Amino acid sequence: MAANRDRIREMNRLWRAEHLERARQINRDSERRAAARRHRETEVRARGRERAKRWREVHPDRRREYQQRWVEENRAKVREYYNRYYEAHRDDVNARAAARRDADPDRTKQISKEWADRNKERRAELQRTRRSDPETYQSELEVNAAARRLKRSLSRAGLPPKRLHPTTAAERRVDEREADAYFNDLSRPEHLRQFTVFAESLTEHMLKNGARMREFAEAYVENRARIGLPTVPVENIVYARAVELVVEWMRRVDLLTSRDVAAAVRSTKAEVRRAERQQQFDRLVKTVVAQVQRNSARYVVDAEIENRARAHQGKPRASVESLVVQLAMEEVIERVPTSSLTIEDARTAARVARLRVSISDQARLNAGVDRIQRQPFG
Repeated sequence: MAANRDRIREMNRLWRAEHLERARQINRDSERRAAARRHRETEVRARGRERAKRWREVHPDRRREYQQRWVEENRAKVREYYNRYYEAHRDDVNARAAARRDADPDRTKQISKEWADRNKERRAELQRTRRSDPETYQSELEVNAAARRLKRSLSRAGLPPKRLHPTTAAERRVDEREADAYFNDLSRPEHLRQFTVFAESLTEHMLKNGARMREFAEAYVENRARIGLPTVPVENIVYARAVELVVEWMRRVDLLTSRDVAAAVRSTKAEVRRAERQQQFDRLVKTVVAQVQRNSARYVVDAEIENRARAHQGKPRASVESLVVQLAMEEVIERVPTSSLTIEDARTAARVARLRVSISDQARLNAGVDRIQRQPFG
C-alpha cells in the first residue's frame, strides 16, 4: 500500500476526472451521513444532560456528596483548575471577591479576625518576610519616627493629638468608583460650565442690584403681612428672585441641580457679605480721615488734655496721632454703617486711617501740640 501510494492517488484522480458527477454525489451522501450522525450525537448529549439535570434536582444530597467526595479525591486537580482559571481571569476573580467583601463588611472583618487568631505564626512570618526588605523596613521606621515627633510637638504646644480617620479598603473602593463616575462623565464639562456661569452671573447681579432687590423683597413681605399670609424671610425672597432672573437670562441650565443652585447661592451670599464688609470698611476709613482733616485743631486740644490727664495719673503719654484718630473714630462710628464690621475691623480701620493722614496734617497736629504744651494746664 505504501509502495503504491502515488499510483493509487493518480488512479483516484483519473477516476474522479472521468466520473465527476458520481464523485460529487458520493461526497454529498458522505456529508449528509456525517451531518445526521452529528445531529444524533447532539441529541443524545442533550438528552443525557437533561436526564442528569433531572437527577440532580431529585437527588441534591447525593449530588453534593459526590462532588465533595470527588474534590477530596482530586485535590491536586482542583488546585490546578483554580490556579489555571485565576491566571486567565485574574482581574475578574479579584473584582468578584472585592464585591463580595464590600457587600458584607462586618462579615469580612470577622473572617479576617478569625483567620488572624488561627494563624498567628503564619501572620508573624508574613510580617517578617515583608520587613526583610531593607527599604521597606527603613520606610516603616521613618514613618513611625515622624508620627512620634508630631505627637511630641503637639503635646508640647498644648494641642490635641492628630485625629486620624482610618478607612477600610471597601470605603476606598467606593470612593474610587464615585471619583471615576464623576470624572468620566461626558456631560461633566458642560455641567461645570453651566454652574460656573450661573454662579458668576448670580454674584454679579447681587453685587450690582442687591439694594434694589432688597427693597423689592421688603415690599413683598409687607404686602404678604397686610393680606394675612405667613411671613417669609426677606433674604429668601431676594435670592429666589435673583435666581429666577439669572435662569431666565442663561441659555442652558438643563444640567444644573438643586444642589448646584444652593451652592451658587451660598457662594454669592459670602461674596456679597465680603463686598459689603469691604465697602463699609473703606467708607469708615475715608470718613475718619476726613473728620481728622476738618477738626484737627479740636482733636489736638482734646488729645493734649488726655495726655496731661494720663500724666497726672502716672500713665505714659500716648501718640497724638493715635488719640486724634481715636477721637475721630468715636464720633464717626455712630453715623457710619458698621453692621458687617467686627471690633478687629474697627481697630484695623483706625490703624489704616492713621497711616493715611497726610504729612501736612501731621505737621499741623505737631504744631498744635507744641502750642497747647506751652499753655498752662488747669
